[in-house]
Amino acid sequence: MLRKIIVSVTAVLTLSLTGCGYNDFQRLDEEVKAGWSEVLNQYQRRADLIPNIVATVKGEANFDQETLTKVVEARIQATPELVNNPEAFQKFQAAQGELSGALSRLLVVSEQYPNLKANQGFQDLRVQLEGTENRITVARNRYIKTVADYNVLVRSVPSNFTAMAMGYQVKPSFTVQNEAQISAPPAVSFDKPAAKP
Repeated sequence: MLRKIIVSVTAVLTLSLTGCGYNDFQRLDEEVKAGWSEVLNQYQRRADLIPNIVATVKGEANFDQETLTKVVEARIQATPELVNNPEAFQKFQAAQGELSGALSRLLVVSEQYPNLKANQGFQDLRVQLEGTENRITVARNRYIKTVADYNVLVRSVPSNFTAMAMGYQVKPSFTVQNEAQISAPPAVSFDKPAAKP
């Protein structure tokens, strides 16, 4: 009789645990960590390219020093723990946005220097940087998808009860810092520029 009760209780517990989502939380949490690690890996690749780009550009005597300074200052240390700290995550995201903007300005300004445009080393670095930016986009998209899956599990019934019991929180995802600015349509003008006196 006792054996039947133990088997019955074990069967009920096993069936109830299959719907609680605990294993799904473990799987998705590991996927989020792996996705974030890949994002960090790509950001590190970009950070490693920056000193080479800055050194190459500094060779141009009249180059805009303010732009170079902003590129160097925009770098921030990334850690795996950022994924669980929304405030630190936002700071990191803002710093990466500043770095992207500074790098874009650097590349635009560099177009005005014929020596840089002709410098094969600079052109190779530029191609590597563009490839890295594409890799960052892919890694961020994968991370966003994994975080979305995890967050749906945290908020869905009955797994939300497991989330509350185990302390699983919604994880931050990447957001657009200047959403209002980028949602406005660009101004396009076909007017001829004024003639220079």
